[in-house]
Amino acid sequence: MKEKRGAGEMKNVLKHAIAPLALGLLLVGCGTADDAGQTGQAGSNDSDVSFEHVPERFADGEEVKVKVIRKIGGDDHTAQFLAGAQEEGSALGFDVETFTANGNTEAFHDAIAQAVNGDYDGVIISHGDDQATIEGVQELVDSGKSVVAFDSDGGLLDIEGVTLTSQDDEELASLALNQLVEDFDGEANIVYLWVDGFPPMVRRNNVYQEVLDSNPGINELERFGVAAEDTSVQTQNAVSAMLTKYPEGEIDAIFATWDAFAIGATRALKEAGREDIAIYGIDISNADLQELQEEGNPWKYTAAVDPKLIGAVNVRILAKKLAGEETPQTYDLEASLVSQDQLLGQEESVNMVNLADIIEGWGQTDAFEEDWMKELKEHYQQ
Repeated sequence: MKEKRGAGEMKNVLKHAIAPLALGLLLVGCGTADDAGQTGQAGSNDSDVSFEHVPERFADGEEVKVKVIRKIGGDDHTAQFLAGAQEEGSALGFDVETFTANGNTEAFHDAIAQAVNGDYDGVIISHGDDQATIEGVQELVDSGKSVVAFDSDGGLLDIEGVTLTSQDDEELASLALNQLVEDFDGEANIVYLWVDGFPPMVRRNNVYQEVLDSNPGINELERFGVAAEDTSVQTQNAVSAMLTKYPEGEIDAIFATWDAFAIGATRALKEAGREDIAIYGIDISNADLQELQEEGNPWKYTAAVDPKLIGAVNVRILAKKLAGEETPQTYDLEASLVSQDQLLGQEESVNMVNLADIIEGWGQTDAFEEDWMKELKEHYQQ
């Protein structure tokens, strides 16, 4: 992984999605947490336990409460992100509560306001994309809470002590687009599924524009997208309507900047029997892997970072802040490209767990995992 500004940290194996449109779009509903939130705790600290390396704050029996607030929701990517944060926090003995606003801006900011006045030690923000998010995070910090923000507004970097994490969105877009250009020898008519307004989407779009400028043979026919709780459904309907305008052979590929877009487009193409169009996407989940492993499925490639690992890494950074340790101002998680051919060649069905058997380093990183964290985990596993 790439650490943009903080020194002393090993690079992670996974960078940057927008999931998706991140679009705030992006992403996702929670599999382990719902709109009302859910709490997970490994158990109470045993104040009689003697730790060799664990910071005093975590060894003296003091309860640690963490809130994870995500703006987007409704997809598997969000569910796994929240699950990763909750599992890592629980393994460390933290009381972790998760909440997803499913794209509802008012509910998202209400959750931040509640966290300001709540008895949380730290807060993780996901996909905060506006000035109100910056103001809310400032209030969190002023109230004495440590904050880590994922795929959120860059203005948060102006707030002292906040770490801004992200997938390497530039790499995600480059991996998928470069494969598209290579597969079509630089000559293709494409449809672009994207939504403006979210930091990850903006970064992915910058790469897209560069690719178009340097490859004049890549011709954009249409671009559209919507960030909503039912993004995949709305995308399916929009793509289905669009296909009536372009007979077979007139569209070569679809570039989907979020897996919710790719899922919707895949369903539309299958429903219409359009085998002439290939999909190149971003993000991955178990549901996505099922599509990719279907023989003849139009979704051929996806660039991704393990969303569960993203949640875990954000918790580790927050834990270091709570321990009073140095943390970087920014941190990117490195991306990988997954192809349908890689998956179809396996003897057994591939999921987010055994994907690591195919993609080197998938779902694994020791980034920010200190010895004292391992000691805490060993204690709570007993």
